[in-house]
Amino acid sequence: EGGRMVQTYQSPVRIYKHPFEVVMAAYEMRFPTCPQIPIFVGSEITYEYKSDDSAVHVVERKCELNFEVPYLLKKIASVEYVYFNQKNSVDWRKRTLLIEATNISFSSRIGIKENCMYYVHPENNDWTCFEQSASLDVKSFFGFEGTVEKIAVKQYGANLAKGKEILEFFIEETIKKGTDHLIPYTVKNGEDEGSVGDSAIDMPKECNGEEETSTTIHRKESHKLAKGDLLKSNQHTSFDDPDSKIESEYIKRFLGQLSQLEESRFCELKYGLQSHHKGKLPNDAHLLRFLRAREFDVPKAKEMLLTSLLWRKQHNVDQILHEWQRPPVVRQFFPGCWHHADKEGRPLYLLRLGHLDMKGLLRSMGMQNVVKLCLSTCEEGLNRAEEATKTLGVPISCWSALLDLDGLSMRHLWRPGVQALLKIIEIVEAHYPETMGQVLVVRAPRVFPVLWTLISPFIDEKTRNKFVICGGENMNEELRKFLDEENIPDFLDGPSLTEVGPGGHIPKSLYLPVDEQKEDDGVLSTMYTTTSFVKGCPIEAVINVASTGCVLTWDFDVLKSECEFTVYHTPKMLEEVAHPHSPSLNPVEMVQNAISSAPTNKVHMDPSLVLGVDMTIVEKPQVFQEGDSMQGSHFCTREGSYILQWKVPDHISSSTTFDFSIHRGKIMYYTETLDSADFRGSVASLESCRSSFSSMAIVASQPSTPASVPKVLKPE
Repeated sequence: EGGRMVQTYQSPVRIYKHPFEVVMAAYEMRFPTCPQIPIFVGSEITYEYKSDDSAVHVVERKCELNFEVPYLLKKIASVEYVYFNQKNSVDWRKRTLLIEATNISFSSRIGIKENCMYYVHPENNDWTCFEQSASLDVKSFFGFEGTVEKIAVKQYGANLAKGKEILEFFIEETIKKGTDHLIPYTVKNGEDEGSVGDSAIDMPKECNGEEETSTTIHRKESHKLAKGDLLKSNQHTSFDDPDSKIESEYIKRFLGQLSQLEESRFCELKYGLQSHHKGKLPNDAHLLRFLRAREFDVPKAKEMLLTSLLWRKQHNVDQILHEWQRPPVVRQFFPGCWHHADKEGRPLYLLRLGHLDMKGLLRSMGMQNVVKLCLSTCEEGLNRAEEATKTLGVPISCWSALLDLDGLSMRHLWRPGVQALLKIIEIVEAHYPETMGQVLVVRAPRVFPVLWTLISPFIDEKTRNKFVICGGENMNEELRKFLDEENIPDFLDGPSLTEVGPGGHIPKSLYLPVDEQKEDDGVLSTMYTTTSFVKGCPIEAVINVASTGCVLTWDFDVLKSECEFTVYHTPKMLEEVAHPHSPSLNPVEMVQNAISSAPTNKVHMDPSLVLGVDMTIVEKPQVFQEGDSMQGSHFCTREGSYILQWKVPDHISSSTTFDFSIHRGKIMYYTETLDSADFRGSVASLESCRSSFSSMAIVASQPSTPASVPKVLKPE
């Protein structure tokens, strides 16, 4: 009982471009029977009242309906037909018709209430408006409550559209017969035109018993649009027009084709927010995005939207396009920009991901600015979609993206960069839902399936399905399916000049100080370990690999002195140490190590290991200077332990200087093993080409492409 949900329906305003009296004449043609409505078997009048001045006419009918329900359900219920009570109250002076319907059959088990209202358009006396609301409460029905609810909702939705078609048909029939006699009610001599007297018809209360419905609240407000001319103009409801009523023509023109129930959910969400939310609301297109993201579940969409509105306020997102200035490093090195539109009119965003130095971007401007860059792009996307809707005359609610992956390599698997990307995806999906129309991926190298497998689980399934790979020799031919020839970018040998930046490596001279980086959003500080090493006592990270095929990745910055980096392998399984502590030596040991100039190929973790016997070098020693930054990876073809070693280079000794400070180094590093199981077999092809990813621009072949990788377009 406590978990039972009451199903509700609230229509937008439907406009019939005919006078109220013509619409009423057409409506009366439905009675007593209507062959055009198969479920409407018949009706009989049970009560009738007409005021002395004939201004008010009230008719109650008992209606017989034949719902299409499973035979078993009819057998259990022991009924062939279902009966409803319908009360029609027309006020010819006010030119309104109120229809109130409730079920007679099974009223103790099921509660069905419906209110409909016909009234004159506030801005055009020759047009008639129609609104409808209903509620369904299945309390109990022989254990078939869920089935009954689904059948009722389905049939109600189907009959909504049918009712509109039938009334329009009857209107045409009425017009054919002539409408000269259908004139508005005339006020008699001596009668006060503004008086209501016994002709007053009270508006219905909300189906659930509240004081006023959202419908009655908004009917009291004037329409903001001259909506009869809606299709001829570019005016529409906006962020700054929260009190406007929703009309069906407006929905079709500016929001798209919605089903009757989807229209209802949209009205329910907007009217509910207008009644109870005091702050600024997004425009209707954005409200609809949240509904779509939650499958038109109004409570879930409302919760998601209110959370997003609070987030926007906390981060001042509404002002980001006016107040946030892109740092110089973005203007110089960020390879992304807006560029015309796709064939469906959706704004197109270009991003040359293979030319993006994510590490340099994070190190030079911090995570907060990277997020703001993303937010400003999304906000501009919303504005461009809204402008396209007005300009093109069709609803444009999302944008498209073209990702150029030329240059994508293992360095793009840098984990902090991936983590930053995942955080951005999380923000976009929470606050900009249903904004991605299509993602065109071009020049994808073999490393792409690896990156896709890391990222795709965090992308909404509907968004994942919008990724399309255009590749091979006929790439531009495939692009022409989505982009007009004149809009294909110049970097893809198209005729259209772009404003996209060149991207490329961001110089370390532009990096923020390490302390400022670690104070940032936490992407770097939570993943990196900062530690020191001294001559004779290196830093070593031991990574155990139980199965071949995984990728060992590392990233480090030399903060002080020189550093020699080597990767060893041994078949033995050592004790795994990913974050070793800083070593400490007493003064005697430091002097002994300092005066020693003998080369060492020893592993501090296990001095018994002998190079060439039970230990090999898999990544040759490299010496890095203070301030250097290094990213690397190793495809693990053997099981055992891999030892990453940082040490003071052998050539530094007391034979050249007695400055002991150069015998102590400091690094900030991060290491991770990307498990082959995560790639679903797509890494096997990486070993042979891992040294030349940047020169490759071939689409992953079908056999090695994981199931989650987007479809690859082939020439027809």
